[in-house]
Amino acid sequence: MGTRSLTTFNDEYDNEEIVVLYRQYDGYPQGHGRELFEFLNEMVVVNGISLNGPPKIANGMSCLTAQAVSHFKGSEVGGVYLYKSGTRDIGELYIYTIYVNQETLMIKMTNTYDDGERFDGNLKEFGEWINKDNIIVDEATMEQSISDFIKDHMGEAQPANGQKN
Repeated sequence: MGTRSLTTFNDEYDNEEIVVLYRQYDGYPQGHGRELFEFLNEMVVVNGISLNGPPKIANGMSCLTAQAVSHFKGSEVGGVYLYKSGTRDIGELYIYTIYVNQETLMIKMTNTYDDGERFDGNLKEFGEWINKDNIIVDEATMEQSISDFIKDHMGEAQPANGQKN
């Protein structure tokens, strides 16, 4: 069973929802949240296309929404679906809202089951927030941790079928 999420995109004029993107799995902040950050990072929402513009641009929030749908859906069957604006209560644990505030791209994240887990700010702050608990463990340490866990919870490994080592 996956961690479901909704991502909504609000237009830059009246902050109305354009569409709801439903993701069936990896919806938690370190999954979909991180991927959303990586996609949106350094994105600039503009009004009109310029040849001298920044490398990552969207010509308004509708353009950004189309780019995001293409990015997250790709050519896979399933996994990511579109719903009409206002759709809620379809099993989502997280809701991400992408909007513009004073020409700054913003993101709001709400955990629908834990009122304490929320975020609302710009992309830089969101990137810092999702990485605040990032722990890097090398493979040798991870293998030792798994081995210790098995010993602590399951005892020493026994040979199969009563064979001796």
